[in-house]
Amino acid sequence: MTSQYISWVTPNLDIYSRGRPTKMTESSSNKLLNGDSCHWTSNGKKSSKNGFVKSHGLFQEPQKYRRPREKNQNVTHNSSLYKKPFAESFEETPLLVAVLTYMGYGILTIFGYLRDFLRHWSIEKCHVAREKEEQKDFVPLYQDFENFYTRNLYMRIRDNWNRPICSVPGAKMDLVERVSHDYNWTFEHTGRVVKDVINMGSYNYLGFAENIGACANAAIEATEKYGVGVGSTRCEIGSLDIHEELEQLVARFLGVESSMAFGMGFATNSMNIPALTGKGCLILSDELNHASLVLGARLSGSTIRVFKHNNMQSLEKLLRDAIAHGQPRTHRPWKKILIVVEGIYSMEGSIVRLPEVVALKKRYKAYLYLDEAHSIGALGPNGRGVVDYFGLDPKDVDIMMGTFTKSFGAAGGYIGGKQELIDYLRRHSHSALYATSMSPPVVQQIITSMRIIMGEDGTTLGIDRIRQLSENTTYFRRELREMGFIIYGNEDSPVVPMMLYMPAKIGAFGREMLKRNIGTVVVGFPATPIIESRARFCISAAHTREMLDTALKATSEVGDLLQLKYSRRERPLPSLGWMAEESLLQD
Repeated sequence: MTSQYISWVTPNLDIYSRGRPTKMTESSSNKLLNGDSCHWTSNGKKSSKNGFVKSHGLFQEPQKYRRPREKNQNVTHNSSLYKKPFAESFEETPLLVAVLTYMGYGILTIFGYLRDFLRHWSIEKCHVAREKEEQKDFVPLYQDFENFYTRNLYMRIRDNWNRPICSVPGAKMDLVERVSHDYNWTFEHTGRVVKDVINMGSYNYLGFAENIGACANAAIEATEKYGVGVGSTRCEIGSLDIHEELEQLVARFLGVESSMAFGMGFATNSMNIPALTGKGCLILSDELNHASLVLGARLSGSTIRVFKHNNMQSLEKLLRDAIAHGQPRTHRPWKKILIVVEGIYSMEGSIVRLPEVVALKKRYKAYLYLDEAHSIGALGPNGRGVVDYFGLDPKDVDIMMGTFTKSFGAAGGYIGGKQELIDYLRRHSHSALYATSMSPPVVQQIITSMRIIMGEDGTTLGIDRIRQLSENTTYFRRELREMGFIIYGNEDSPVVPMMLYMPAKIGAFGREMLKRNIGTVVVGFPATPIIESRARFCISAAHTREMLDTALKATSEVGDLLQLKYSRRERPLPSLGWMAEESLLQD
């Protein structure tokens, strides 16, 4: 029996480049909730939602034949907005797995209430923060119900997080061993160090998180010259010549008029969005945007409306409604409409559909705020992020934001754009006016790594690392998918989410991988939907093929042990070779 799929097909995107949107009609029986087309299977029956594949296979080249393993794959034709194939897949949760996952959380919840009852009557010891008896008449400072998940679910698997390391978080790292004698409420260090753990969890995309080499040497020289801190804000006496050098370099790297740097990536979003929008403005935010973007939008006092993740129909509907109806009650036009998206979404591994977002932004005269925290350095032939990846003009993005904490192995963030924008932020951004200047050795780390990426050090080391990251990403994703795991996201995303689903398997996977000397990140609710717990691999240019093969072998072993190979895709056939492919083409 052949596999059945639900395919998400983006309609012809030429409608975004014309003066008037084309009305597209389809049978109501073929509509999905997000407005995409729902295709029928070859046997005339509509494919089931659970257990099959939702895929974004945009603008792939049409094929004259299909191999057996490609049967029922979704293929669409090229569009003027995209210059390269864009493919993302999100396989549906199998129905049985979803039911068992809900049952697991239900059982944990029942036992959690039972244990809370025992704690209330002092039958079981309670380790969490509680109100003192003499403060019983005060308004509670701690909400017991809000900490229910922490007390009864998170604590069971807490040993998978906050693990201390005692080395550079490079391709390999050393972990401090710890044990708990009270079920993860407290930990004790044993004094033993777990050596050479393969690091599959750090955002060290280009491998610059290292204590040797050009970056480390330059940072040492900067420390000797400037010290480790300035002790003042940029607008007082905390602006050094290397701060100016960094901002000029970032602007040149991004291809924009000007830029400014901040000491903290989270604050770059949360403190600058309120400076750009306020009351009477509208923010259209992707539903999976990072917490820093959400906080910045809330602090701004603007009206916030959320569109479905990477769904252009949802975004366009909000834009049309905003222009047609204006502000609530008064119906006056919005002062500004700001679209807020990310380059790579770190929990989904998906890449923003930037060409379509830019087309909509231009059509409806909105502004675009792009967070490239994970994509800068990690995407594009020159490592210049998602704009470079799609071959777009940087001027099409009004506010280009990113961080130095990942691909550059440093700390802080930046905003780039027009000179007028940067001048305005220097006078109105709370992060620029009140935060301490970036540490000089951190600034020098960024300058040196960025020059290496740009090739200004006279070597090809930067472009080699970008190419190596791309090869590692393609290889790792392909191997995991062929093993039978459900993998989310874009084929070119170095963030690789692998679905675990069941709550008991979250902790088990992290522990079993560590036994095999592989350090991984496992993620569950509330960072993900409750039935979509996952392990998140982060690929680095510093990973060798041997390291990736070791990690893949361990993942396959643990996957068999915990029964994690949920995928119902057709497994790929062994390579037939070019002669066999030629004979298939002739047939």
